[in-house]
Amino acid sequence: MTSTESQPITHPLIDLHLREQVLNWLSEQVPRSRIEHILRVEQMAIDLAIQHQLNVAIAQVAGLMHDLAKYFQPQVLLKMAIAEGVELDEILESHPHLLHADISAVVAREEFGIEDQEVLEAIANHTLGQPQMSPLSCVVFLADTLEPGRGDTASLQALRSLFDILPTALAGGFSKHHCAWISGSLTRLKPNASATFSPEVVSPQTFTPLQRSISVCPTV
Repeated sequence: MTSTESQPITHPLIDLHLREQVLNWLSEQVPRSRIEHILRVEQMAIDLAIQHQLNVAIAQVAGLMHDLAKYFQPQVLLKMAIAEGVELDEILESHPHLLHADISAVVAREEFGIEDQEVLEAIANHTLGQPQMSPLSCVVFLADTLEPGRGDTASLQALRSLFDILPTALAGGFSKHHCAWISGSLTRLKPNASATFSPEVVSPQTFTPLQRSISVCPTV
């Protein structure tokens, strides 16, 4: 049974040959547990895109490819980041794993021919984020953080219940479940990540539900 056959998705919208190609590539790069996570992120990205009237096909692509470089060696991540012109700081140099999102976008472009800038940005933003992210980036970040395999705690369930208002869910998702494993303190994160999730930037009073306003979402 192939990776593609093992977990069919609800709405297969992208080219099935491309999807099979990506999954076959992943099967040689990451463990099965990571592929299962990727498939859950893909499905949640699809579901959120449908819910918020976004382009479902590009949400699926971004979800499927968000962790392409997850298991690249630190020296490889650093070398590729330098070649790509990614701005490095002390934190990224000390924790190259944080670069896997940026490098996953590079792999999506170079290995699989993805040229849609919004897709590439959503892949690159799914770990540290950027202020004023696109709705697609919001969707991929939330799908990665809150997919069912992350657990079923009361706090996760509460965050999932906020999916109708993505900025609110995003602020909560980051502060409760993302910050600790990245660096332990917002003050040590890259400035863009700290700004992305600050209460002043991500405020439920600032946004209408995304299904009514799809233009920008200050979030990861």
